[in-house]
Amino acid sequence: MPVTEPIGRFSAVHTINRGLQEAPVLRQGLGVTWALAAVGATGRIVVPILVQQAIDKGIVRDGGVRVGLVVVFAIVAAVALLIAGAAQRQAVVRLGRRSEAALFDLRSRLIAHIHRISLADHNEERRGALVARVTSDIETLAQFFQWGGLAWLLDGPLMILVASVMLAYDWILALVAFAVAAPLAVVLRLVQRHLVVAYDKARERNGEMLSAITEVVTGAETITAYDAGRVLGAEADEAVQRKAAAQIRANVIGAFLFPSGEVFSVLTVAAVVLTGVARGPSSALTAGAMIGFIFLTYRFLEPIAEFTEVLDQTQTAVAGLRRVLGVLDLPIGPPPPEHPRPLPVGSLDIDICDVTFSYPTRGLASSADDAVLRHVNVYIPAGQQVAVVGETGSGKTTLGRLIARFADPTIGEIRLGAVPLRQVSNDDLRQRLVVVSQEPFLFTGTMAENVGFARPGTSIDDMEAVVDRLDLREWVATLPEGMMTEVGERGEQLSAGERQLVALVRAGVADPDVLVLDEATSSVDALTEVRISRALTRLAEGRTTIAIAHRLSTAARADRVLVLDRGVVVEDGPHDALVLGDGIYSRLYEAWMTATTAEQGDLLPG
Repeated sequence: MPVTEPIGRFSAVHTINRGLQEAPVLRQGLGVTWALAAVGATGRIVVPILVQQAIDKGIVRDGGVRVGLVVVFAIVAAVALLIAGAAQRQAVVRLGRRSEAALFDLRSRLIAHIHRISLADHNEERRGALVARVTSDIETLAQFFQWGGLAWLLDGPLMILVASVMLAYDWILALVAFAVAAPLAVVLRLVQRHLVVAYDKARERNGEMLSAITEVVTGAETITAYDAGRVLGAEADEAVQRKAAAQIRANVIGAFLFPSGEVFSVLTVAAVVLTGVARGPSSALTAGAMIGFIFLTYRFLEPIAEFTEVLDQTQTAVAGLRRVLGVLDLPIGPPPPEHPRPLPVGSLDIDICDVTFSYPTRGLASSADDAVLRHVNVYIPAGQQVAVVGETGSGKTTLGRLIARFADPTIGEIRLGAVPLRQVSNDDLRQRLVVVSQEPFLFTGTMAENVGFARPGTSIDDMEAVVDRLDLREWVATLPEGMMTEVGERGEQLSAGERQLVALVRAGVADPDVLVLDEATSSVDALTEVRISRALTRLAEGRTTIAIAHRLSTAARADRVLVLDRGVVVEDGPHDALVLGDGIYSRLYEAWMTATTAEQGDLLPG
């Protein structure tokens, strides 16, 4: 989706127009819906007109009543109301169906867009705030359509028709009514400016509150372990209080609107009556016409009184819509190619050509000093197993992300099978390249479900075959129900090492040509580490593999080792050759061996 122009803070009309552009289903048949609403509004005008006719023509001078004529007027009114009611109901049904379809489409697009925005925006936008866009902000729009949208649909045509009939009855009284009610629009406009800001702030505070609550809930185990409930709970309480304060301020401003409509209604009716009495017989208004006009005045003011409440809800909805559109305006991650090129069949090599990368920082210009990687040139032949090592912050993980095209290089390019990654479609890339992250995410469900989505349609037998190929049969046998074992929310029923094993089985089912591994074995027991290492070795066989090595035992098993230091490749070669050298890798290996020997010594019986 192309990046659109930013939405101004006060541009409510522009925001609504953008919303209609993003939800075209809402515009479909809108003219017919308005026409039905106008027919429904006509029924509410018929009654005052028939009351006037009944008084002027149904009551004779001697005080008698022409019952037959009054009955005819009553029947006409009943039929008109039935037709108007049916038309109004159809208008409501049409709006309801289209609004729900539009919200469904908007929510789906929002979820899809969140998965496509760049990693930098994912890091900058806290997850709770993004969840709030999909949940509470969309729900605000749903509540608006359930009442506020209906009021705009039904009351708008009613006010236009009533105003027209009032002018036809007596243009002087109509102008008096309009003049007295007109200042209400000025009052509403002045309040609306402050209301927009207040509701924007309330929606912003709501996102912050959800983020804080999400962190407290998802981090419950860590909070308990460090008895940090008071500290982090206090931060969540502050977020709730800030949200409450912002909401109260918005409600106080909105509450000023409600009595405004009632006050202007009373003043307008009083002005109409006084003007009619003052004009006397010279106005040529009959008694029935005067009473009918008062009825019409009330009909005209009813939507205005309701409009003050509708405006309050409309501002809430516009604030929510603005925040939803703000997410849709975030640029997507690496853009899809206009003319994608297919990857060649078979094993794939990787060519990293003069790659420099800096993470974008909003509002700040990037400089050479900000680069995480600098002028990296590496060629990895097809089928080679490469370990990338370096101290924390050296750029190891960033290089893996660029190879997986989670981001594009700031300078230079990466080629896969001689095809620039920028020219490879995402579907093709994800089928041929798989990333196993350092902390794999598991979804609620069974192990089989967490493994099978990597290649839809994979049978249990095929999954079992992958388990055997990775030599994990013994481990799967220890699970309560094997492949059908429930892993719990985020895999909480499995250990960290077991979650890593599930991720390796998932990668084996995907059967990629290129494997990017962000190794994580530092927090697992010895037996699980052996299982992970053995499965990694078997999984890497015959594939081009890039392992972000945190333990040098992984590097020792690789065909080749790349050593990064401050974003620069400082050493490149086989493990044995680098160990014998006098460089960074030799010092890292010596330090690692010393630590390993000391660790093993601590485990020996004393």
